[in-house]
Amino acid sequence: MRAVFADTCYWIAIAKPNDSWAVPAKRAKEDSGPVLLVTTDEVLTEFLAALSRGGPTIRRAAAQMVRAILENPNVKVVPQGRDSFLDGLKLYEEREDKEYSLTDCVSMNVMRSLSIHEVLTTDHHFQQEGLTVLIRKDGP
Repeated sequence: MRAVFADTCYWIAIAKPNDSWAVPAKRAKEDSGPVLLVTTDEVLTEFLAALSRGGPTIRRAAAQMVRAILENPNVKVVPQGRDSFLDGLKLYEEREDKEYSLTDCVSMNVMRSLSIHEVLTTDHHFQQEGLTVLIRKDGP
């Protein structure tokens, strides 16, 4: 089964049905066919941080969604570790002309290590690294 990386933008769009990217995110996932979604602990941390100010109902739903992701056999969550942090920091330092977040750098490293070239995201930073961004407002 083909693997596709799922970035924070994707998880937010899926979690928030009124998000402006919700429909394009769902369409991109459907257009990808049967895939193994790959994400990281760092991405899930960023997702929870993004929804942390939504109040008790949103926070509860976000935590439930992360627990469901962790238990989903069609999603591989790469654990956070000192090595992934240091490797991400190295890429962050090497790309000082970019605006990549540390989470982006860790994600890009994971994608390379697993030979994944497609990412469910809206973030153009992945394109700057030669990766294929799958979520677009205008469709594929």
